[in-house]
Amino acid sequence: MGFNCGIVGLPNVGKSTIFNALSSVGVAASNYPFTTIDPNVGVVEVPDARMAKLDEMYHPKKLTPATMEFVDIAGLVKGASKGEGLGNKFLGNIREVDAIVHVVRCFEDPDVIHVDGSIGPRRDIEVIETELVMADLEGVEKRLFRRAKDAKGGDKLAKAEVELMEKIKPLLEKGEPARKGDYTGEEKALMKGMFLLTTKPVLYVANVSEDDVAGESPLVAEVKDIAASEGAAVVVICGKTEAEIAALPAEDRPEFLAELGLSESGLDRLIRAGYGLLELITFFTVGEDECKAWTIKKGDKAPQAAGKIHSDFERGFIRAEVVAYDDLVRLGSWNAARDKGVLRSEGKEYVVKDGDCILFRFNV
Repeated sequence: MGFNCGIVGLPNVGKSTIFNALSSVGVAASNYPFTTIDPNVGVVEVPDARMAKLDEMYHPKKLTPATMEFVDIAGLVKGASKGEGLGNKFLGNIREVDAIVHVVRCFEDPDVIHVDGSIGPRRDIEVIETELVMADLEGVEKRLFRRAKDAKGGDKLAKAEVELMEKIKPLLEKGEPARKGDYTGEEKALMKGMFLLTTKPVLYVANVSEDDVAGESPLVAEVKDIAASEGAAVVVICGKTEAEIAALPAEDRPEFLAELGLSESGLDRLIRAGYGLLELITFFTVGEDECKAWTIKKGDKAPQAAGKIHSDFERGFIRAEVVAYDDLVRLGSWNAARDKGVLRSEGKEYVVKDGDCILFRFNV
């Protein structure tokens, strides 16, 4: 896969309920902290109406949508960076994901225990953020001590790392995530090898009650205020409602959503938001055998996209024949697109755009 979002939050905020609805992986959802001990991974389809249109056009033997992973990581608690709860293990799991989906409890329920005894989105967010910052600070201090010796010995890479860590450390000491810093392209590349928790992009999920599916409560407003200050996005979801929707046959879901006054499920919005958070785009390969959506990073060039299909395609890349999805649908076929002059031949420097339908030419 290569692209995943880790679902984090305090215990009993509804992470596992949302994850259960997201995927077919069975995860224990219980009214007790630490029910989820090992990270569970669910592969989900990315909602994309374009796939249905391609199916209608080509009637392929196989229709393969884009997918991404969500990883359910057990609840963090205050002191996790010092090993409280199951902290060290879970912080290690977060280190392995590409982005963080932070579930925040925005509902009152006397039957569901809150680890701090009351509902407080701002406090809860600060607890998680603080633990991630403290874990990063400890890691940076250790790495700085180790690499400083190498830098003094003339190691140029070590010198660059030391300069970068001396830039990151003051942020962490102030309790701010490393992602708030201003870095050069070279520094960003170096940072990837440090596996810092607070460099990862964050998406907030406000888990609301069934009486507040629109997310209009003051609790949700707290989450939105924090997200706005960070330039982050918020998706409002009612975990209980999403679980009910996921349990319905696919044909019954639109009517159920309509009764709730919703045009789509919260899970669909969450998946798309996660896809956007990772700066992913989709290109298509089309034909009677298979219509398939492929996931790449925004900014990837044609050979990199070809490599997603097979490494031989990237190594032997000659050119890419490209038709924009809208043009293909408007004209009705690949041949018509060629006849009308909208089929383009692109080389190695072509930056693939979302919705491109591509046929790769290559030497084996």
